[in-house]
Amino acid sequence: MRLPILLAVSALLLAACGGRQQPPPWMRPAEKPRDENYHGGSSAMLLKYDANHDGTLTRTELIAGLRAEFAAHDTHHNACLDAEQAGEINQARVDADQSTATPLMDWNQDGCIDYTEFSAVPYSLFDQLDRNHDGKLTPQELGPAGAGPGKPAQPDGEHVRRGRRPGGAPPDQQAPEQDQ
Repeated sequence: MRLPILLAVSALLLAACGGRQQPPPWMRPAEKPRDENYHGGSSAMLLKYDANHDGTLTRTELIAGLRAEFAAHDTHHNACLDAEQAGEINQARVDADQSTATPLMDWNQDGCIDYTEFSAVPYSLFDQLDRNHDGKLTPQELGPAGAGPGKPAQPDGEHVRRGRRPGGAPPDQQAPEQDQ
């Protein structure tokens, strides 16, 4: 008698689980695609160090801005941010940048976030974006976040020409066939 009841309950549970579910939001055709440059993307974190607001960030501006920011957070004046200070900074970053926030981490786990740990992410990002290694990030290197109003960012690369197809052909002509 118990086996038929157990089978009936199991069948009902399976039927309830097997009902039609909606696909996740990113698979729904009516859903607007997510903006990967939300809050300006990764380069937006660097633009706040552009002291003269000319749209170009130099390494000197970055260093000066990071040192000033670290000094402002170092309220104990010991060249070390403790867990409580790091928590406050991380919360402020999440509040400001939401999904693009980069949290402070005590990478060597010594109980202190020093300037090297504090500045590692911005320095690394600067080096990645400085494609021509001239020590400054132009609006083109910063991408859409650095383009500013009325200055669309253009892709770099010698092969990209505005209004032309690969191979250099104008849009109304076909590109020449490549030898394979």
